[in-house]
Amino acid sequence: MTNLKINAMGLEFKNPVLSASGTYGFGQEFSEIYDVSVLGGICSKGLTLRERNGNTGIRLWETPMGLMNSIGLQNPGVECFINDELPRMKSYNTVVVANLGGHCDEDYFEGIYMLNETDVDLIELNISCPNVKSGGMAFGIKSAVAYEIVSKVRHICKKPLMVKLSPNAENIPEMAVACEAAGADGISLINTIQALAVDIKNRKAVFDNIYAGLSGPCVKPIALRMVRDAAKAVKIPVCGLGGIMSSDDVIEFIMAGATLVQVGTGNFIKPDIVPDIVRGLSEFMDREGIKSLDEIRGII
Repeated sequence: MTNLKINAMGLEFKNPVLSASGTYGFGQEFSEIYDVSVLGGICSKGLTLRERNGNTGIRLWETPMGLMNSIGLQNPGVECFINDELPRMKSYNTVVVANLGGHCDEDYFEGIYMLNETDVDLIELNISCPNVKSGGMAFGIKSAVAYEIVSKVRHICKKPLMVKLSPNAENIPEMAVACEAAGADGISLINTIQALAVDIKNRKAVFDNIYAGLSGPCVKPIALRMVRDAAKAVKIPVCGLGGIMSSDDVIEFIMAGATLVQVGTGNFIKPDIVPDIVRGLSEFMDREGIKSLDEIRGII
């Protein structure tokens, strides 16, 4: 029999397939479509210390084989998440991941202190946020800056810590090594790629913020390259995401070195895509005589 279980970062995942932050809310809407306990884990909507209303104007824009978004981290804030959303997420009988962002060190620290006192299983630290005290450059662009914030968070964080990397980083392998050296238990990548959409009729950018994040199948080849580069550079587990739409895509990421994966844009295109992916993964392993994903991980 095939074994889809994954032991990583001190946790047991029933399978390697997680929902990606920002594409699954907190799971409630999807729980009305299928049994979300089929997931290996659920990543929360991106959280900030305080509630955010998000960006104005158009927020989603379809592109060929992709989706652009400019949500602006709209979320209820950490305290509301803990009181209103987390109890329901824990009832889904899967690993619960809190995705936490911040615009300065203090935002991260306060959020971590609050999440420490909950039964969240894993914290995914989003270092793609602009650092307001450093002129707006994201924490995740320069390895030295990433090392500094991750090491500070690691010092106070009582939970397993997975750091989500930006594809806009200057050097992905160096960034992965810096996060590992700073004490991260795992890394996830890629986040969305900065992109531009133009409204030629009105002669302006589609989004109020000009640039937006591109995701979906069109970014998968880039994501695979970056996941492979990161997995070759570190010993900690890598969680791969970027354009996963099928079990075959999952296999590609695992062969590139991923231990876990996340499904994002696919949830918008086909809301019940995850059960299909998990089923297809098991069927592929049966068909190919693969007993454990360890047999094919990182073979590329």
